[in-house]
Amino acid sequence: MEREHLGSRLGFILISAGCAIGIGNVWKFPWLTGQYGGGAFVLIYIFFLILLGIPVMTMEFSIGRAAQKSPVKMYQALERPGQKWHIHGLVSLIGNYLLMMFYTTVAGWMLQYFVEMLRGTFDGLDTTAVKSYFDSMLLSPAKQVGYMAVVVVVGFAVIAIGLQKGLENVSKVMMSALLIIMVVLAVNSIMTPGGGEGLAFYLKPNIAEIEKAGLLNVIVAAMNQAFFTLSIGMGSMAIFGSYIGKDRTLLGEAVSVSVLDTFVAFTSGLIIFPACFAYGVQPDSGPSLIFITLPNIFNHMPAGRIWGALFFLFMTFAAFSTVLAVFENINAMLMDLTGWGRKRAVLFCLITVFLLSLPCALGSNVLSGIHPMGGSSSFMDLEDFLVSNLILPIGAFIYILFCTRRFGWGWDNFTAEANTGKGMKVPAFLKPICTWILPVLVAAIILLGLI
Repeated sequence: MEREHLGSRLGFILISAGCAIGIGNVWKFPWLTGQYGGGAFVLIYIFFLILLGIPVMTMEFSIGRAAQKSPVKMYQALERPGQKWHIHGLVSLIGNYLLMMFYTTVAGWMLQYFVEMLRGTFDGLDTTAVKSYFDSMLLSPAKQVGYMAVVVVVGFAVIAIGLQKGLENVSKVMMSALLIIMVVLAVNSIMTPGGGEGLAFYLKPNIAEIEKAGLLNVIVAAMNQAFFTLSIGMGSMAIFGSYIGKDRTLLGEAVSVSVLDTFVAFTSGLIIFPACFAYGVQPDSGPSLIFITLPNIFNHMPAGRIWGALFFLFMTFAAFSTVLAVFENINAMLMDLTGWGRKRAVLFCLITVFLLSLPCALGSNVLSGIHPMGGSSSFMDLEDFLVSNLILPIGAFIYILFCTRRFGWGWDNFTAEANTGKGMKVPAFLKPICTWILPVLVAAIILLGLI
């Protein structure tokens, strides 16, 4: 079966960026920036993005393009006989499934909030009432499973249409709309009377905040964010590497994807902080920022229902761009493993992803008595821990070893593939950094995640 390819470079960059751009960009990056010294944190983050994120993404793209296969088969094409690198391919498949087991539910929350914003459900509600709506949403099995099912069915319907006509075309429209909506929301937020204080809190380098948090904590937070924001380590980028031609070098493509990802994370802060400060609301982190704090702010805004609906449309697109990219990854791996055609593989993936997503969707209601990690933990906590703290960083560690060591694919093979085509080449000075410094940094991320 001949390998499908993307129709354009723009499609490749937008799909790869869509995979990297997720909900974490919006509810984590702005909050970290505000808490850890504003503009100073952004500079440390960019340093680690260049040092850590971009090289590992280039490696993942290169392995995929050289092998012209999905992660479950790509190592077999590049490793020597008798080697065991290909075991990581199966771990990648498990990791992609695990990510979708909770991400489909969270994407469903975004979709539901968009619908409820349009309907005016939040009009006139105070913080307590918005919180009780969020709690009641979690307690409803029908809503949790229903919206998750919509995400799964619509997502795989797009994948079934095909790589170019389905995934590429939809991603182009969705990502373009996402970027336009973001800019409109950011301009509106910055122009809000009283928003200047929030802008200063977000962007002005604040050495006092760094001293309060501790420089080491700030560096670790920046390093973690730079690493996790790009979704590297479980083959999501390798699959898109396998879908592109040899006319462009891969370091330049990794830079383009990273710039787009950082733009979305950064602009999210321009939306959130001026609005929070203008209306005297303390910016929080995590789900409560998105689902409790922001609906309350939109209630105070003129034409708040419209701005709120636009915001949750943007969040739905951000979540759905990741869902589509990972669905394609799961589907491609299954096609490589079984030899099935696209539509048959889609049907199998749709059923399995839906069934495996049920524990998370039901974890806050029907299955709320089950705590897989003890305490008050949920299925979502377990699945998120396995993906974020184990599968992503350990996968990145394996890619680094595979691309830099003689007992792997090796530095020369990696750079020959990465530097094929026109564009930015991998500079020679990166070799000692990638060979010795990156493994130590990623090992530190793994240990910190486990601690």
